[in-house]
Amino acid sequence: MRKRAAARQTDVLSVLKECDRPMTAYQILERLQVSEPDIAPPTVYRTLSALTDQGRAHRLESIKAFVPCRCSHVESLPVLAICEDCGSVDEHDGSDLLPKLTALTDQNAFHAVRHIVEIHGLCGTCAA
Repeated sequence: MRKRAAARQTDVLSVLKECDRPMTAYQILERLQVSEPDIAPPTVYRTLSALTDQGRAHRLESIKAFVPCRCSHVESLPVLAICEDCGSVDEHDGSDLLPKLTALTDQNAFHAVRHIVEIHGLCGTCAA
């Protein structure tokens, strides 16, 4: 029997929250296949797409991986600091940046659909 979308989203979010590092869709798939061997990649991709559209997960474009959303981003901007050494991701609220980014893109009549900022560097532990 196929799972409902809400149950599938809960499963995928649980996997993401259990891991303290970003996960690719295939890493998520591998974890889910332990209890559900017949699950297929398109199911995971559809679920991740829905979760990112809802703001419940973030896709890290630069490393093609996903993390659960850990902040409230209603009318704000997630800023994700990605450690190049250990892979940890810290999420920050960049809502004060949103008006500046909007003003910048308005110069070319660009209409942003989704906002996310990724910053790569070293976390405090790795930089020490």
